[in-house]
Amino acid sequence: MKNEGLKLSEHFSLAEMTKTSVKTKDGNIPSHVHIENLKRVCGWLERLRQRCNLNEKEKIENKDEPIIINSGYRSAAVNKAVGGAPGSNHLTGCAVDIRCKGIEQAIRYAFILLDISEESQELFDELLIEKSSKSIWVHFAVRPCENRRRIDFLKT
Repeated sequence: MKNEGLKLSEHFSLAEMTKTSVKTKDGNIPSHVHIENLKRVCGWLERLRQRCNLNEKEKIENKDEPIIINSGYRSAAVNKAVGGAPGSNHLTGCAVDIRCKGIEQAIRYAFILLDISEESQELFDELLIEKSSKSIWVHFAVRPCENRRRIDFLKT
């Protein structure tokens, strides 16, 4: 299945949710089930994007802040190559890592996602703020069922 051009939601594409710098023999091609999981995650990302832009537009007119994805779906080979957890939600297309400019943006994203969950009464599986020596990101996962609402800020 070609990743180019397939939209998962208004602002997120399959290509964006499967991009990787890791080269593997079989590529990073999701199944139809993985794509449905990615669409579910993208629904949350659309609401996050809308809330961020509503907040920003009060301060700066016509500001349209994109949500930048570091990692979405990962095949087993890609997950292993990047050092992902063996049971990672990325393997099923249920997780996304959102790039952040700093801790303030990561906290803002996390609190907006918590508000969305509270207001909609929808559960998520994981909401983590993670960092390395070079970057910080929000890891967010939502499964079709059995969501645990696991929260951990500044996981390293």
